[in-house]
Amino acid sequence: MQVLWDLSVNVEEGEFVALIGANSSGKTTLLKTISGVMRPWSGSISFLDKQIDTVHANNIVDMGLSHIPESRKLFTDMSIKENLEMGAYPKRSWKERMDTMQWVFKLFPRLEERKNQLSRTLSGGEQQMLAMGRGLMSRPKMVLVDEPSNGLAPKVVSEVFEILKTLHGEGITILLVEQNVRQTLQVADRAYVLENGHLVLQGACSFLQESEHVKKAYLAL
Repeated sequence: MQVLWDLSVNVEEGEFVALIGANSSGKTTLLKTISGVMRPWSGSISFLDKQIDTVHANNIVDMGLSHIPESRKLFTDMSIKENLEMGAYPKRSWKERMDTMQWVFKLFPRLEERKNQLSRTLSGGEQQMLAMGRGLMSRPKMVLVDEPSNGLAPKVVSEVFEILKTLHGEGITILLVEQNVRQTLQVADRAYVLENGHLVLQGACSFLQESEHVKKAYLAL
């Protein structure tokens, strides 16, 4: 079944771009297609001026694009440290894994406190932090982040968005998929609105916050 229709999405180096929309609108499918987990039937995808729609997912990671998936997808019978090491499997990342892990621990101090603990024993918020940390272990130039606030308490959601702002401040390009539209439009530079596989609106977040369609459909205003 075709899910996405005539999409054209562009993310410039250093940008923080969001993709918002309701459940089943095609957001996760788009991220999976960009990262090589799924293949497009037509069209093309480029990253750093290289076409990647026929490149294997592991090679896309090696090029500097990391996908932090929805629902975390952790290795539940492995420790925090082991999960992080799994994120550093590209050769260029493996050599620097200890330094990178210390950087991740600075972003997520709770992970360092529990580094030998099995990931399945963590709280939902801690598991999300671990999923994000694992995605950063390859030292990506760009990250695709899928629904990081899903199922988390409001306080933890705020922490997650602060981390995203910090990563953007360090020069990492971000494409964020989120249903928490209000907070997303406060942190991103630009956003696309996806509905039933079609792009229906795009622009600067300040513009979308004033859009009557966004207010009615996503902000309950």
